[in-house]
Amino acid sequence: MSILENIPAPTSPARRNWLKAAGALAGLTLVAAPSGLVMAADAVKYGGDSMAGGVVDDTLVFLSIAADGIVTIVAHRSEMGQGIRTSLPMVAADELGADWAQVRVQQAPADEARYGSQDTDGSRSMRHSFRAMRHVGATARLMLETAAAVRWDVPVTEVKAANHAVVHAASGRSLSFGALAGEAARLPVPPRARISLKTAGELRYIGQSSTRGIDLHDIVTGNTHFGIDTRLDGMAYAVIARPPVFGGKLKSVDKTAALKVPGVLRIVELAGSPPPAMFNPLGGVAVIASNTWAAIKGREALVLEWEDGPNGGYDSKAFRKTLEAAVRQPASPARDQGKTVATLAAAPAARKFSAEYYLPHLAHATMEPPAATVRIADGKAEVWACVQAPQATRSNVAKALGLAYDDVTVHVTLLGGGFGRKSKPDFAVEAALLSKAMDGAPVKLTWTRDDDLQHDYLHTVSVERLEASLDAKGHPTAWLHRTAAPTITSTFASGANKQAPFELGMSAINVPYAIANIRVEVPEVPAHTRIGWFRSVSNIPHAFAIQSFTAELAHAAKRDHRDYLLALLGPARKINPADLSDGWNYGEDPAKYPVDIGRMRHVIELATAKAGWGRKLPKGRGLGLAVSYSFVTYVAAVIEVEINAAGEVIVPRVDIAMDCGPQINPDRVRSQIEGACIMGLSLAMSGEISFKNGRVEQSNFHDYAVLRAADAPRVIHTHLVPGTLDMELGGVGEPATPPIAPALCNAIFAATGKRIRALPVGMQLAKKA
Repeated sequence: MSILENIPAPTSPARRNWLKAAGALAGLTLVAAPSGLVMAADAVKYGGDSMAGGVVDDTLVFLSIAADGIVTIVAHRSEMGQGIRTSLPMVAADELGADWAQVRVQQAPADEARYGSQDTDGSRSMRHSFRAMRHVGATARLMLETAAAVRWDVPVTEVKAANHAVVHAASGRSLSFGALAGEAARLPVPPRARISLKTAGELRYIGQSSTRGIDLHDIVTGNTHFGIDTRLDGMAYAVIARPPVFGGKLKSVDKTAALKVPGVLRIVELAGSPPPAMFNPLGGVAVIASNTWAAIKGREALVLEWEDGPNGGYDSKAFRKTLEAAVRQPASPARDQGKTVATLAAAPAARKFSAEYYLPHLAHATMEPPAATVRIADGKAEVWACVQAPQATRSNVAKALGLAYDDVTVHVTLLGGGFGRKSKPDFAVEAALLSKAMDGAPVKLTWTRDDDLQHDYLHTVSVERLEASLDAKGHPTAWLHRTAAPTITSTFASGANKQAPFELGMSAINVPYAIANIRVEVPEVPAHTRIGWFRSVSNIPHAFAIQSFTAELAHAAKRDHRDYLLALLGPARKINPADLSDGWNYGEDPAKYPVDIGRMRHVIELATAKAGWGRKLPKGRGLGLAVSYSFVTYVAAVIEVEINAAGEVIVPRVDIAMDCGPQINPDRVRSQIEGACIMGLSLAMSGEISFKNGRVEQSNFHDYAVLRAADAPRVIHTHLVPGTLDMELGGVGEPATPPIAPALCNAIFAATGKRIRALPVGMQLAKKA
């Protein structure tokens, strides 16, 4: 708490009581240190403690109370529609006993040392910060209660903070938070052992859906600040013509016509960076103007010639054949359980099954494309940007400008979508270089939709080959999975050509089926473009292939898909991820986060029960099922489809069951599930980025379609498995995406008898004239 007024005079009785209370609280000096137990130097760290910056739960860093009673809570994670600017402060407010109407939220600038890790990705913001923010609120509550007890000269156990006041029930006295703020602020922070968290029955906001989003009114009335909204005095506006091929560079430019466009101020050539891409600008030619439209028109007037470099021949159709060839040959195993190869070789041909599944590159296509504004003055830089990784933004801008880290300030705006794209702050670095070129004047760089689609850090392209042999009862005796995809690590290391353990740990090696012989092989394939994180990342191709192939095996065995899937999972049990060759486990402690087959079975049973699995449907309709374990959360989806006479796919209904442990803000959990469903359907139906001559062929939403309202499911039912506060939290933002594509395609098969093994579905069902 930062308010210092109302401190008792040094000689007053109240001051002496205040000093006695300070002694009772052990006289701690505040330090902003990571929370959690002290561990041996060589001990493995998990969860938030394993992240750069760790987890900070310092009350005086995150919470302050003004004399008028307004409580300000710092949000240290980026808001991109998932509601984290509401949910994390709400946790602290609930433990504090605050009235939400008197709570304000302040967005933290980039400062990893002060706030801990600020990376907003991996579906871990609440998972890693929930206990820390409870501690923040509970500590402040005890400090307020102690201040009131000192003033009233009563034991602190007789007073209680609730509904924005501290009450002494025995005497009927009460004091507002504002009246106590100054005295509480002067108290030492209580030792951790004295902090008690509320019971579930004492909580007012956590676990409820009644808390109004902190930005809701401003968003619907257009009074918020997204990255693209920044306006500063004397600001110039810029766009960049980048090399159309990754790794290419500028050969020549004629600026004559561009400089004649009204409003164009300056044209700046930017040097590119050789691969690996990391978070570096691609280079090119920037047009800086008095407004964005003038900059765009100036860019159109440039006469450019490029050298394409080594990726000039990248062609999606040819590369698909490369991937297919890779998965048809043996490769090094990432998991080798039992005698898979020998068992497959010995199986009768009639009992062996195989299938290949293809997923193209995908673009993030956030509604707000990347945008950043930078101003440099007196040797210091300020950045305003819609970024998911504030600390990476700060360090990369500092490096590009040759400034000290402490001389760069990053103001995090709201994000109009992120999905992992805005974890890569190349666009902020570009804006910084352009401000430098303008002698420090503020420059706002905007990526157009064309820029966004054609120069993205794309989701990888992949081919997944699965083979299995079945016994007489239809149960697999062996399971072989070869997964070929350019790796994200190619963005950071030259020559990286094999999926990393964290990518394989996303539904490939950790398939938890009760099969004696399982082998997962990983061929080497190169990357020809920037590959980056994406919502659900490698779970998307892996889950699509595995859940589609499972349905194919069920059909071959003449078994109901749900019953077959449950049989493959086997009885309820908890599996150490290491026993599945997964040493990553989303960075979480395997003792706290085993793979729980009972929870996985339950979401399948819940989703299918709610969807009416097995009910008779009219001709041309079908139900499809898929399940996924990702980001330590369990999700099952049942999708109902209708295929009309023209071969168009209609989705009347979707049922999704999720077990993510306790739901801290259930309304936001449901909205994230619904959003993941819409995104998953959009990607499955029409998502595709393709290359020819090294260039992305798509340029806008006319050829990279996103799901329109008319094509959205008529209804999405979300079914949340209740959790208790003593359970570990799972992720929410990403886990509902992976099962959508396979559930959709399994439903299409149920309706038509046609298997979809290559995405997008597109026109594969269209009736020929």
